[in-house]
Amino acid sequence: MNFLKKLLNRQSFEEEKTKSQEVSLSLDDLFVHNFLSKGGKFLYCTNKKEVISNLKSILVENSWEQIQLLDPTLLKYINKEIETSETNQKLPFFTSCEHLIADKGDILLSSNQLKSKKITEFSENFIIYASTSQIVKDTGQGLTGIKTSSKQNLPTNISAIKNYRIKKNDDNFLNYGNSNSKNLYLLLFEDL
Repeated sequence: MNFLKKLLNRQSFEEEKTKSQEVSLSLDDLFVHNFLSKGGKFLYCTNKKEVISNLKSILVENSWEQIQLLDPTLLKYINKEIETSETNQKLPFFTSCEHLIADKGDILLSSNQLKSKKITEFSENFIIYASTSQIVKDTGQGLTGIKTSSKQNLPTNISAIKNYRIKKNDDNFLNYGNSNSKNLYLLLFEDL
């Protein structure tokens, strides 16, 4: 009986020990870990040339000759041979974002990127351009960051992309028409 008691105590001690040895990651490492575990595709860029090259590689890999673009400030990353459209929602969508949420691996968007459209109205293919300075700990900090940076003109339509694996046949009736799963590429620019 003592042998079993000692064995069980040792197992519970080992479990407690592993629980208490949590690894502390930096915000960018935590975001990348959570983003990749959800199925996102991540490309790290240290300069504008890498952003342009990686974007071109994504387009070539997927045989995309056109993209949907609502933000004219991103035109500097697009080669002239790639056509853009503001209205064709079936094309892959190239956009920036508000924040990258480290603790969940989510991408926070608002009307600054989506205008008045819902995420579900866009193509299932997203290419997001973001910088490392946009990484925040959690959604609360992301919302605070939006409020702080947009004091005069607070954006509306704030939502997040939370899943990067497309599920074609979701049988859960509660998710009907409410899935924001996207095949997502992230071009993360190092600006710190």
